[in-house]
Amino acid sequence: MMQMLHPGWLWLFLLFIPLIAWYVYNHRSSFPTLRMSTTQAFDAIPSSWRAWLTHLPFVLRLAALGCLIIILCRPQSRDSWSTSDVEGTDIIVAMDVSTSMLAKDFNPNRMESAKKVATQFVAGREHDNIGLVLFAGESFTQVPMTMDNATLVNAIGQIKMGLLEDGTAIGDGIATSINRIKDGKAKSKSIILLTDGSNNTGVVAPLTAAQIARQYGIKIYTIGVGSNGTAPYPVAIDYAGNIQYQTMPVVIDEATLQKIAAATGGKYFRATSGSVLRQVFKEIDSLEKTHLDVQRFTHTEDHYMPWALALLALLVLATILDYTVLRHIP
Repeated sequence: MMQMLHPGWLWLFLLFIPLIAWYVYNHRSSFPTLRMSTTQAFDAIPSSWRAWLTHLPFVLRLAALGCLIIILCRPQSRDSWSTSDVEGTDIIVAMDVSTSMLAKDFNPNRMESAKKVATQFVAGREHDNIGLVLFAGESFTQVPMTMDNATLVNAIGQIKMGLLEDGTAIGDGIATSINRIKDGKAKSKSIILLTDGSNNTGVVAPLTAAQIARQYGIKIYTIGVGSNGTAPYPVAIDYAGNIQYQTMPVVIDEATLQKIAAATGGKYFRATSGSVLRQVFKEIDSLEKTHLDVQRFTHTEDHYMPWALALLALLVLATILDYTVLRHIP
């Protein structure tokens, strides 16, 4: 919606009254006069087109002044909040970023495959409040609860190994997720926990964190990422900075992940490939939804440039007229 930020400047249009009065008075007194008994002899002489254009430069300058006043009023489309009732839910995506997520049993590796699927999932949840928690040997909130899908997608794309101390603190990841989601207004609250290992560090035990989540009515959907059998795992970095891989058995603590999901009314999934991981997220996409009052924000944008260009064009045109077709010698 267009409006003026400083409408009080519109009172400056009252200046037009004395300016016009001064112009009329000055125009009448600026030409020599000669008294005659009658001008009937000149009635048949047509007026020159230059006579009609005499007042045009003044009109153009008045219009330029009007543009300047509009610019001072600062025309703009104002930011606004709008509230709408939509179907949505609160979700935390808790992603394991430990070194083992670079294992190459997924294409190109587990982490990149998980990032791609999570990005598609987030992009399709338009009306949900979603947050992003990362965990390895410790955990932290990468993105708090938000409906800004673009911010989430960008944050997921920037996930990389080395952001946290290595290890797998599943319990801490759940605890951090609970702190972020527990105060949400949606009836349905869910944590999607994605890991490829077993809990081997951290302060909070995974099953203890699951009990806390159940008390808050939070469901946890656990996903074990990794193929069956063996996979190329990163084990070292050579002198050139290249990651060295070694084929090792895939070990995922499925029993604990199943207990976490069962304790909270969620569900456990095993993703053995990128395609299976996509199917898992599609199934989770059918989560229970509830009505939410969503506030949307629109930004403010100034619209002074067209008026500034018009002001410049009017002044240039008036000057051109003064020095060309309306030029006169004193």
